Amino acid sequence: MTTQKIILDGGMGRELARIGAPFRQPEWSALALYEAPEQVRAVHSSFIAAGAEVITTNSYAVVPFHIGETRFQQDGARLAALAGTLAREAADQASQPVRVAGSIPPALGSYRPDLFEKQAAQKIHQVLINAQSPSVDLWLGETISSVAEAEAIAELLTSHPQPLWLSFTLQDEDDAAERDSVLRSGEPVSAAVEAAIKLGAEAILFNCSHPEVMRSAVRTAKAVLLAHNSPIAIGVYANAFEHNSNSGEANDGLSTLRKDTDPAGYLLWAQEWIAEGASMVGGCCGIGPENIAALAQALK
Repeated sequence: MTTQKIILDGGMGRELARIGAPFRQPEWSALALYEAPEQVRAVHSSFIAAGAEVITTNSYAVVPFHIGETRFQQDGARLAALAGTLAREAADQASQPVRVAGSIPPALGSYRPDLFEKQAAQKIHQVLINAQSPSVDLWLGETISSVAEAEAIAELLTSHPQPLWLSFTLQDEDDAAERDSVLRSGEPVSAAVEAAIKLGAEAILFNCSHPEVMRSAVRTAKAVLLAHNSPIAIGVYANAFEHNSNSGEANDGLSTLRKDTDPAGYLLWAQEWIAEGASMVGGCCGIGPENIAALAQALK
């Protein structure tokens, strides 16, 4: 496993809201693609300036769950292509090498493995993949709640040359940090790692869960990868949601952000993840450029 530290970017949606870009539910970060794409580009640039070496396209909310079925049919491909172009432009104008990760989000609802249906999800994902393919250096299946979701994503990418990263979201109730981490489907982290190996992923990551539950997941991932003598890298990008503030119904409102994920506090967690075997760290919802700058300064 690689020991080189790679700095990822942070959460696009909350940073758009912080800088005053158009932002609301249910469109979430997709609204800025409609109304202020230049501000999406600005957020990418701010994460790059902070030290991010990988930025993720703003296509997470370009799904019917957020923009509606009619608008997805009309605008989905255009918005996804725009998301790819904006990230590519920001990366190409950076003073240091920056890779673009094409976001492949939950197609049918975040944190909802019970809503997953393979054919429906793949139909949506195919639009995002086709539109973003010219702009991305790698594919990032993110906020994956079950092994079946990861398998469906990988199946669509077998003919694409870019590497695949698979990022899973974990159960993070109040007592979750006291037990071994599991996916939101209830499947063990070890099953996700086994799937990543089988599917030929270049990296396995954990994202959009509380920082406290990530350490156990990284430890398990490292053990499974060592047992298989696998070179797959491990990454983490946690969110800043307050405990019990997110019901899983992403269109119900905006989750409250906690105070202890300030740059210094978040860095302490990142150092724990690296000690357990992670080599890639960044942030998800509520983790901004100032957090990424602290990671880059301390870890690079």
